[in-house]
Amino acid sequence: MRAAEGGPDVVIVGAGPAGSAAAILLAQRGRAVTLLDKASFPRGKICGEYLSPEAARILDRLGVLKDVDAAGAQRLDGMRLLAPDGTVLEGRYPATGRWRGYRDHAVAIRREVFDHLLVERARGLPVDVRERHRVTGLLRDGAQVVGVRGEDATGVPFDLASRIVVGADGRASVVARALGLVHPHRRRRLALVQHVGGLADLGGRGEIYVDPPDYCILNPVAPGVVNLSLVVPLAHARPFAGRLDAFLDARLRQLRHLWPRLAGMEPLGKVMAMGPLAYRVRRPRCGGVMLAGDAAGFYDPFTGEGLFSALRSAEMLADTADRALAVGDVSRAGLSSYDEARRRAFSAKERVTRALHFVLAGRWRANATAQLLHRQPALLTLLMGVIGDFVPAGELARIATWRGRGGQP
Repeated sequence: MRAAEGGPDVVIVGAGPAGSAAAILLAQRGRAVTLLDKASFPRGKICGEYLSPEAARILDRLGVLKDVDAAGAQRLDGMRLLAPDGTVLEGRYPATGRWRGYRDHAVAIRREVFDHLLVERARGLPVDVRERHRVTGLLRDGAQVVGVRGEDATGVPFDLASRIVVGADGRASVVARALGLVHPHRRRRLALVQHVGGLADLGGRGEIYVDPPDYCILNPVAPGVVNLSLVVPLAHARPFAGRLDAFLDARLRQLRHLWPRLAGMEPLGKVMAMGPLAYRVRRPRCGGVMLAGDAAGFYDPFTGEGLFSALRSAEMLADTADRALAVGDVSRAGLSSYDEARRRAFSAKERVTRALHFVLAGRWRANATAQLLHRQPALLTLLMGVIGDFVPAGELARIATWRGRGGQP
């Protein structure tokens, strides 16, 4: 085994959106960063492949927004939602009024394209990018994480010291699990994702079909290519392990408003599964370590928060890490402001997401809510702004309360 190297300021484990974004932002501030990933890029990843309007602000800051557009990202002006009773909601992102997004539209793009763009951007900066480097554990000094251990592309073990270790290695995070921070969630759902072709044009929007206990999302991610994501109870899918194609086909047929829409559909890739979707991750109890993106926890993909949360958490992480390095305090206390910033940034939208899942878990509630939003299009537009990450979630509760009392905001 090679001896521990004189390390960088920050080692980031995982070169997905959260890890690459954090590496870019820290390198822009002059920090020495090593970015490790067990894969080689480009590589695919199971995902809804949706970037909210406000994600564009961070992509612009990272210097990749123009590259994302040039790589064929598909513009999404809103979402079309079909309730179980056939009620249709045509939601568009707000383009006027008090709250404006960085853009008036979202985009969808294949993950292998998007992630590769971010990695290449990091590689173009003074970031030491090491693909096919698998991290297997952490280096500890009492209550402090002081580096990582792993194996390089040839299988040779290495130790790499650093002042801060960032776990941005997704739902199977080696960093979070090595610290015993990951815990199951009572919500047990499974996502089945497949790229398909042959569908009629989605008209510059995503489509959501709700039919409890399932829902399905269609997002155009490239010309002629649609990301089809179906979320079902994990227990319903478990007996079909090894026969996911048959299970997906049978389940899609049960969504009566969706199945006619899929006429002419052709699979363009294999069915991928991920579950259980939701899990909890506690805050680190030691210094020298931070978590970003899915490594810090995940709930459910209905509102498409995954990629924005990864980018936004990287942004907040870089702010805190840079300040901590500047004052020489990377203890638990010195890094704790990051966890509080994450809570303030995401907790309100998480409550909205949980409320939506409660509403959509039953047919009666789903239909009643869809009919309410159909009667009050301004409320629907506001909800789209919350989903788009540029309208504060608290604003939705305030407006709903006013209207429920018969008033106006």
